[in-house]
Amino acid sequence: MAGVQVGLMAMGLLDTLMVGRISATDLAAVALGNIVFFITSVFGMGVLMALDPLVAQAVGAGDREAAARAVQRGILLACILALVTSLVLLAAGALLAFARQPAEVVPLATLYVHAIIPGMLPFLVFLVFRQTLQAMARVAPILWIALAGNLLNAFLNWVFIWGNLGVPPLGAFGSGIATTLARWGMTIALVALAWPLLRRYLRPLRKGAFAPRPLLRMVAIGVPIGIQFQLEFGAFALIGVFMGWIGTTAIAAHQVAINLAAFAFMIPVGISAAGSVRVGQAVGRGDAAAARRAASAALLLALGVMLLTAAIFLLFPEALGRLFSVDPAVVALVAVLLPIAGVFQVFDGLQAVASGVLRGVGDTRAPMLANLLGFWVLGVPLALVLGFGLDLGPTGLWWGLAAGLLAVAVLLLARVRSRFGRELRRLEIEGD
Repeated sequence: MAGVQVGLMAMGLLDTLMVGRISATDLAAVALGNIVFFITSVFGMGVLMALDPLVAQAVGAGDREAAARAVQRGILLACILALVTSLVLLAAGALLAFARQPAEVVPLATLYVHAIIPGMLPFLVFLVFRQTLQAMARVAPILWIALAGNLLNAFLNWVFIWGNLGVPPLGAFGSGIATTLARWGMTIALVALAWPLLRRYLRPLRKGAFAPRPLLRMVAIGVPIGIQFQLEFGAFALIGVFMGWIGTTAIAAHQVAINLAAFAFMIPVGISAAGSVRVGQAVGRGDAAAARRAASAALLLALGVMLLTAAIFLLFPEALGRLFSVDPAVVALVAVLLPIAGVFQVFDGLQAVASGVLRGVGDTRAPMLANLLGFWVLGVPLALVLGFGLDLGPTGLWWGLAAGLLAVAVLLLARVRSRFGRELRRLEIEGD
């Protein structure tokens, strides 16, 4: 699962690397466009994460019918969420202008967002199938598609960003076109490759699959996850907006540094998914001791991995920055920001895995509250004070973010200790 997450994140990292060779303006446009995309879509992504405990616990209990109903409801929700999200994304230009982003970047960022709107549906449907396969502990098809998706994305970037095969160089706009085409290709390929595994959950349509009350109960599990993701990504996105107030160089350096941090973060996200599945399946089997062992193993593994990535960021910040930009000012600022990322990597990994194991037992409200308190009561206000009040600029903004991550990690680790010390029961959403 960590390999899948790294593979999927590598696509965004490759986009940043290839666009960064065009200009700082194109790089900043992709950065702002991705902020708008994810702050708009991350809620729907979180809602669909309700599949984690529902499918994993059903698989653990040997209840194939319950798993199939959950998957079919997930596809319905993905279609609804894709429509709503796409309509919001049409207003990207107005949102960026309202956020007072650099005037020279806003038109290009708007073009990028409009180019990725047609990829919204396959993006969310892919998520449904990915969560389903993960909950079944059948990860190989997703890993192969993630690897193939990187090759496809690199080729499409070569064509549309740099201009090849008769296509003019389109820069940031071309990156958006490539992203949409890659998302459609990956979703179609995943369904084709995993059809022997998915078929039993997709056909036939299960009785009561779209019954209102169970569907609403599934949404009730997913909405706190969506809000949690919105709070977390919203905090990171707002830091990106604050960078835009400082200037194009600041937001370009932020994009490079945050992509590197996010790339490393995909490993604990994968561990979090694995922990959620192992915990959920154990709860479905009625084996509370196995669920507790799985939670502990996931947390220890994440701690070890993030200590390693933190060391890399602390030791080689400038060399990493030079991989993504030819602008000396951008590289210099990346070299300042990455050591800060090295510090908050450890807290970020622990909070991600703690959220995952809690999701495995169906506890989705506590992570939401922890993110509200950690990021929005402490992290964002402190970032404003340090970045602008004390005039520390980009480094002040990132130290505020680091403080928020520390607070979230402490709160969630306390919740894991409390929740896993009590009885662990399977979630039930069926019936009137």
